[in-house]
Amino acid sequence: MTKTLTRLALAASVALGFAAAPAISQAQDTAILAGGCFWCVEADFEKLSGVSEVYSGFTGGTVANPSYEQVTGGGTGHYEAARIVYDPAKVSYDQILYAYFRSVDPTDAGGQFCDRGDSYRTAVFVKNPSERQAAERAKAQAAADLGQSIVTPILDAGQFYDADAYHQDYYKQDDLILTRFGPRSKASAYKLYRDSCGRDQKVQALWGNAAPFANH
Repeated sequence: MTKTLTRLALAASVALGFAAAPAISQAQDTAILAGGCFWCVEADFEKLSGVSEVYSGFTGGTVANPSYEQVTGGGTGHYEAARIVYDPAKVSYDQILYAYFRSVDPTDAGGQFCDRGDSYRTAVFVKNPSERQAAERAKAQAAADLGQSIVTPILDAGQFYDADAYHQDYYKQDDLILTRFGPRSKASAYKLYRDSCGRDQKVQALWGNAAPFANH
């Protein structure tokens, strides 16, 4: 009963957490998560009340200051990841983890959706024992809710490298780029990519109404 009430409380708090971006607090913390395409993770978590900023970048590998091309080409050990800056007084680490597991396919060890390869795998990067315990609880809860094994590893956080400016806030930029459909804004190209990749449809198929971002 206690676990059920906890899940319901987390689900309700996440569902009610979508609002205008909050004022930046002096007391902030960070969560580092890999969930496939970092544009998508950034776009998702910037919707969550209590999150002030999300940075796309790379972590988990051995190459210093890697480029996007190096990471996606393979061999660096890095994941595409997001550094989520949040106010713990407005959104808890537990709530962020709850939303995270339900915004990805944590049963897929080969990438996420149409993006395949090591750099697109899921992972939670933890900074201390408290975060590790929270991540282990969230992973166990996700496994119980799905009734499936979760392959998302929980790893010690290391150096996080911000991707270059081209990739930051990609989903909402008006800059024109050339695509196979002709010139498009980054925002338009992002929407085409996300729709064609089927991310929201597949997350909803897996998590149903518990998928917080695919439903908004």
